[in-house]
Amino acid sequence: QVQLVESGGGLVQPGGSLRLSCAASGSIFSIFGMGWYRQVPGKQRELVAIITSGGRTSYADSVKGRFTISRDNAMTTVYLQMNSLKPEDTAVYYCNGRLRGSTDYVISDYWGQGTQVTVSS
Repeated sequence: QVQLVESGGGLVQPGGSLRLSCAASGSIFSIFGMGWYRQVPGKQRELVAIITSGGRTSYADSVKGRFTISRDNAMTTVYLQMNSLKPEDTAVYYCNGRLRGSTDYVISDYWGQGTQVTVSS
């Protein structure tokens, strides 16, 4: 019913930049927040950045000053601008949406399929 689709991943050299996009679609009643998480094989998924419907943002300490999360006015598309990329940023990046579906009475977290980001020389 609700789908989140990421795009924009790829291979980049250290110090380079990438912009990730996440598009939300389906029967969505309201979106309270969206964010980006990343995961390396064998490790837990970790928060990268979030943005609320009111425009407040939060970042993991490891990406502060380098990554910027943003959204369109409807909050159906969220972006992650990644600058000064480091090899340790290599991971699968997942889009997260905290929202209420049009047929739901509770707020739920939805996840995209992930997009690979590889930072290597």
